[in-house]
Amino acid sequence: MADIFDEVEEDLRKARFEALVKKFWPHMLTIAVLVVAVIGGWRFYEYQQAQASAAAGARFEAALRLSRTDGAEAEKQFQALAADAPSGYRILSRFRQATELAARDKDGAVRAYDALAADAAIGPLLQDVARVRAAYLLVDTAPAAEVARRVEALAVAGNAFRHSARELLALAALRAGDKPNAERWLKAISDDTETPQGVRGRAELMSTVFTAGS
Repeated sequence: MADIFDEVEEDLRKARFEALVKKFWPHMLTIAVLVVAVIGGWRFYEYQQAQASAAAGARFEAALRLSRTDGAEAEKQFQALAADAPSGYRILSRFRQATELAARDKDGAVRAYDALAADAAIGPLLQDVARVRAAYLLVDTAPAAEVARRVEALAVAGNAFRHSARELLALAALRAGDKPNAERWLKAISDDTETPQGVRGRAELMSTVFTAGS
């Protein structure tokens, strides 16, 4: 008798399961189709991104090679990449465009670097790179205050660009005949045990020249 009841119960479970499947099958099918579509769409998007990145990389390499012989044309190609390349190559191209521009239009290059320094989307590290590069272009001709405005905030302990910033500030102060600030930044370079040897050597040379001229 127990076997009969077990069979009946099994039949009832099967009937309920079949009823549930019939009831929810359209929804299950819709969900399955959506999952497949989303996964397929994402894979296609990844493929497109990879293709776009590879194409931009090839264009960037070509522009780099061209920069050795024709800076003006290379600048145009970097400008085009900065307008339509994927994000990483777009940022790199903006920097390279500014580098090429510096050879014929220093003020234009400074403006390009300043635009990068003001662009929070590229991140603080690259913004600081742009500030330092702009200051290097200005250090021989601009007032010391122009150099300081860009890099003095980077000259603090622990900043990745403090060594370059201090060297620029010392150079700008020396050029302006500002002895207190020149001594201040040369001392900061000398006292920092992590100062690269090249920067330290140039600072010692600056200090010697400055002392001799005093």
